[in-house]
Amino acid sequence: MDYSCHLSVSVFMLFAFFSFFPINAVARGGDRIPSQPGLLLSAMNHSKDYSTRHLFGVKEHPLMEEIIRGYMSNFELEKSMKEFGKRCANISYVYSIGESVQGFPLWVIEISDKPGQKEPEPSFKYIGNVHGDEPIGRELLMRLANWLCDNYMKDPLANLIVEKVHLHILPSMNPDGFALRKRGNANNIDLNRDFPDQFFPINDVESLRQPETRAIMNWLQREHFTASASLHGGALVANYPWDGSEDKRNKYYACPDDAAFQYMSTVYSRSHHNMSLSKEFPGGITNGAFWYPIYGGMQDWNYIHGGCFEITLEISDIKWPKAIELHALWEHNKKSMLNLVASLVKAGVHGRVFSGETGFPLPAYVTVEEINYTVRAGSIYGDYHRILAPKGSYKVIASMPGYQTKSTQIQMNDEGVNLDFILTPEESNNKKSKPKGCDCNCERSDQTELFPFFKTIPIELFLIVLFILLFLCYLFKRRTIFKFSRHNRQFIGAKRAAVV
Repeated sequence: MDYSCHLSVSVFMLFAFFSFFPINAVARGGDRIPSQPGLLLSAMNHSKDYSTRHLFGVKEHPLMEEIIRGYMSNFELEKSMKEFGKRCANISYVYSIGESVQGFPLWVIEISDKPGQKEPEPSFKYIGNVHGDEPIGRELLMRLANWLCDNYMKDPLANLIVEKVHLHILPSMNPDGFALRKRGNANNIDLNRDFPDQFFPINDVESLRQPETRAIMNWLQREHFTASASLHGGALVANYPWDGSEDKRNKYYACPDDAAFQYMSTVYSRSHHNMSLSKEFPGGITNGAFWYPIYGGMQDWNYIHGGCFEITLEISDIKWPKAIELHALWEHNKKSMLNLVASLVKAGVHGRVFSGETGFPLPAYVTVEEINYTVRAGSIYGDYHRILAPKGSYKVIASMPGYQTKSTQIQMNDEGVNLDFILTPEESNNKKSKPKGCDCNCERSDQTELFPFFKTIPIELFLIVLFILLFLCYLFKRRTIFKFSRHNRQFIGAKRAAVV
């Protein structure tokens, strides 16, 4: 009897406790649910069932387990990347650009026919998992790498990318956020709001930036990227700069290369299974500030400070889709991902800049008239790669301190244009003039004494030798210049080659 009494009292107290605290239990548990449309609402609609399981500590929410199952963990991703590096060693190089807050390496795969080497070719980077609760980029980027490895020497598009582009793939910029199932990193900072901003003083102090942000910024200082894209989830659209506006209003705020960014975004959208059919975004593309302004974003910083044309790709309406949907999402995005990289070669203007005096490459500045944006040629090969929208006429200008500026007009159609520049040194303004009062006969009386053997050489022989030496110098100079410029004419799609 005493036992039954105690049992009844215990059950009553336990029932009263659960009846008093159910809402708080759901709120705490909700912090562990990935931020995706409909999931939190689903948990709230079944709050009694979910809170009871959570409080008893039996297991996680079943929908959460179903979503996570099938995605690679951070350690599985690391293992997969290293195995890829071994399997595809002939066209890949795996390296780290830094570490996350919790010390996890930020691994990158470089894919090229000469991985790890510098070449006068455009470089492209893909970045996934910027937000921890948007992991689809991790999976699709690894599928992209494996597709290129499996189809190299079999598929023309794979050959083009491997042989004419240096592709760098960072599957996860935010491994800590992925492990914690939340948007921000381990310090709960949104990494796509953590870059220095052009309108507002966000993170102007380097020591305040997150380690993942600093890793990306240092990466761009080491690599000469032409273009880039980051993969996100939660919508279906290709987004391009500017991402914000001076007055923080939702309005179209175009950057100097607005036409080129629209072209890049359209390349992705039209190649996608259904992105271009969007009813919310005409053509499946949008200006960032027009959609909704953000500040401290990565794509604006890339364009302003890195010389890199970056767009943001929202590739899934759901932030964290079930793993069973990954294959279909890969098929929907595969062609777009490949075509965007290939567009670096198939479009725009490419070339190299040389010194007309020495024949050596110059890290010159290349601009386009009426577009207030400058790209810098590489310091090793003097190569530049300028994205331009097709169907237009452009005046391309190359300049370098100490050299005469040169320009030429090009017509962009549906193929790339190859254009080299040979810059002539400026004449020195400090040339020594003859001293005033100098006698017309300025020969030194001791010249013949310094070189007495000149008296014994016939003038005809001396002129012949001098002519031969000058001719050899001319041939050597010509060979050096055209040896440097020959590589650029091998770009697929660059049918028109010119040197000015």
